[in-house]
Amino acid sequence: MRRMAFAVCAAVVAGCCCLPSVGPDYERPEFEMRDSAMPDAGLPTTNLTEVGEYRPAEVGDDVRVLLTTNEVANWWTHFNDPVLSGLVDEAVSNNLSYLMAQERLIASRWQFLGSLAAFLPKVGAGGAFTRLEKGPNTSSMWGTGRTLHRDLFTGGFDATWEIDIFGGSRRATESAFAATQAEECRLDDAWVSLTAEVGRQYVALRTTQQRIEVARTNLVLQSETYEILKSRLDSGIGDDLAVNQSKYIVDETRATIPPLMAQEEQHLNALAILVGAMPGELHESLGGCPRRDWLIAPYRLESAPLNLIRARPDVRAAERRLASQVAAVGVAKSLWYPKLYINGSLGLESVKASKFLKRDALYGSIGPSFSWPIFQGGNLYANEQAEEAKMREACLAYELALENAYREVRDAYASYTREYHRYEALKGAVQAAQDAVAISNDLYKNGLKDFTAVIDAQRSLLRLQESLVVSRGLITENVIALFKSLGGGLVID
Repeated sequence: MRRMAFAVCAAVVAGCCCLPSVGPDYERPEFEMRDSAMPDAGLPTTNLTEVGEYRPAEVGDDVRVLLTTNEVANWWTHFNDPVLSGLVDEAVSNNLSYLMAQERLIASRWQFLGSLAAFLPKVGAGGAFTRLEKGPNTSSMWGTGRTLHRDLFTGGFDATWEIDIFGGSRRATESAFAATQAEECRLDDAWVSLTAEVGRQYVALRTTQQRIEVARTNLVLQSETYEILKSRLDSGIGDDLAVNQSKYIVDETRATIPPLMAQEEQHLNALAILVGAMPGELHESLGGCPRRDWLIAPYRLESAPLNLIRARPDVRAAERRLASQVAAVGVAKSLWYPKLYINGSLGLESVKASKFLKRDALYGSIGPSFSWPIFQGGNLYANEQAEEAKMREACLAYELALENAYREVRDAYASYTREYHRYEALKGAVQAAQDAVAISNDLYKNGLKDFTAVIDAQRSLLRLQESLVVSRGLITENVIALFKSLGGGLVID
């Protein structure tokens, strides 16, 4: 009898594994993404267009590096800066937000493993001791003149096994597995965001430090001019107006330094948090301004890399969330159908402790049962409709993730290539401003111009030099943003 019951159970389970699950089967939607021309400003040349803008290099003269998957992977190594590479390594190992994302993934994996328990029997154990006392005046003992005294010892196992005929448990496992995959993609996205933010903050720090150096260099030159004018005035041959004009431009330049130093502090503290350190711990290693150039060889994109865009971690996470929600619709649909169970129990029961472990105290049972919701007040229908609405929302979210990813690539590429044109213009402007300072000084010394011309030239030089430094930093920040928009190093061919 027991062998027959086991054989029937095995046959039922094997048959259920071959049955189709209710609800829709997931297929990744394919959205149309037209391969439109990239907003490429081109590599600027010294030639100008009719309206005075820099003319982009011809195709044969465009020496920019073609941006490929290999160029995107581990993008920070292209800067050949061991400090930046070290910061990225520290951040990936110690950043608290990234470590939190890892813990969320671990929790998701355990939840998936927990969902597999639906395919296994549920077994519980229990035991009890009960003492029953009834006096002669109780209803069951009335008229007997006796008192009832009885002990009852029980202990055993109860088991329930749901046979997943209509696939509700299978769909729940599919949903949990896809949710775990989405969490893995979220961890990848956290990695991409973390490395990109480390690079951006590092470049912003170096840019700020270079701006401080530019301001201090100009402050020294302006202070020297002021001391010369003041010395001449003290000798009775100077110009009082020129001295005061020189003084306020010195003070104006000096006033630009404290805000820049505050920005430097902010970037240092931000980097410390990113690498998992306490604010203030990186000041010694990152202080000062190393004399090096972070500009790297310019890149170009021939067309929108759709394979990289679809492989972005945030896009893959949206696709996996959609897969999870499609499976959740199947779970909701399965609630309409009956559930089949195999129930069993095995235990010992005795009114005497001395005979509790004897064979004649053994009891057991096994048999199938089922439950079928007949009337739930519309709850099952409402739940199914809610899950289907969530599925449609997840599909739209996936499409939106693709569109936003494509937009970020185009935005970053446009900013990156356009900033090169601004940078070339600023280089020419700085050179002209340096010449203007020298010329205005000579004219003032020879009495051909008043000191206002010198002030204007010095102000313009400081402003343009600072703009040039900022432009160089923006080019690097924009290329980092471009790397991030293309997957940030975690890409799939």
